[in-house]
Amino acid sequence: MARVLMYTTTTCPYCSQAKGLLRSKGVVWEEINLDDSPQRRDEMIERSGRRTVPQIWIGETHVGGCDDLFALEHAGELNSMLDVSKARGRPDAEHTSVLIIGSGPAGFTAALYAARAELEPVVFAGLAFGGQLMLTTDVENYPGFPEGITGPEMMELFQKQAERFGTRVLAEDAVSVNLESRPFSAESDEHRFTADALIIATGASAKWLGLASEERLMNRGVSACATCDGALFRGKAMAVVGGGDTAMEEALFLTRFASVVHVIHRRDELRASKIMQERARKHEKLRFVWDSAVEDVLGETEVEGVRIRNLKTGARSELEVGALFVAIGHKPNTELFIDKLGTNENGYILVEPGSTRTNVEGVFACGDVMDPSYRQAVTAAGTGCMAALDAERWLAANE
Repeated sequence: MARVLMYTTTTCPYCSQAKGLLRSKGVVWEEINLDDSPQRRDEMIERSGRRTVPQIWIGETHVGGCDDLFALEHAGELNSMLDVSKARGRPDAEHTSVLIIGSGPAGFTAALYAARAELEPVVFAGLAFGGQLMLTTDVENYPGFPEGITGPEMMELFQKQAERFGTRVLAEDAVSVNLESRPFSAESDEHRFTADALIIATGASAKWLGLASEERLMNRGVSACATCDGALFRGKAMAVVGGGDTAMEEALFLTRFASVVHVIHRRDELRASKIMQERARKHEKLRFVWDSAVEDVLGETEVEGVRIRNLKTGARSELEVGALFVAIGHKPNTELFIDKLGTNENGYILVEPGSTRTNVEGVFACGDVMDPSYRQAVTAAGTGCMAALDAERWLAANE
């Protein structure tokens, strides 16, 4: 088996996802935690040319980060690099009453309710399971946790509770679905299932600015995860793009390491909740750049600054920063269901008002994949409950 080396930080959710993939293959890795060994930070940057974690080597080959590791898995190349035997071919399709695609608070709540109804649900949780909460440091607004809880800790509890009642959770991505006839079918690279009812809880993913310079400097100072990468730019000025709760959370977290954090927002007021706005406005290290958009990320081999344009006056200016964190919203993960289910103009799955029913009988959607308005953990969990109840009632009516 090939030697695997991984540079990580303690709070990095992408590091956890990479470890989960390696663990599923029985791979043991050598880990250098940069929080415990900060003197190794420059070593990682010099070896990889990148300023984000994780950074992974298999043997003498620099794989890159978590996304790169998963790309090798999806391309069917990871097993040979790791020198592990390929899993046997997919077995014949198994049947289940309820199949859930996606995890996070919506998927795991749907699984909990379906399991308690003795529907023996199966969850394609995804290789990067747990949804957006896996990228969240402190969850303070979910009932029942008066002291707060981290997103990854919360998702671990959700999963354990669903499994307690018999949910089968597979850390695999669904790669295809067939909704044209019942029973429905879906498969990953390892398993195939038919199902009487299908619940979709695939969530949403972070948006990027769409700049060529942003893509060129990805992992070299451009990031969407402050908890992963903030410590790698200790002592530097940093910038966050966005005006919602996620942007404020990122900015406040970065104040632990940054000399100053510039918050760049295209409006003249924040969209974040009042309490997050208050915290951000009071923090001595935060500077707000209103009515502005990032036009270019500056630097040849690493981020050296950003060029911004005032959207009211047209005036352009530059900010000298060592890192740029993007927190401008999300897009629904509906690629699997294009032309199979009704969606709105932004790609969110359409459901009947007051329910989770889609335009295909027996298919239900919950969480951020169908919610363009609220996008909260507690509302995602609520719609997960609704989806399981809707599925249970539909199955009973169609026995």
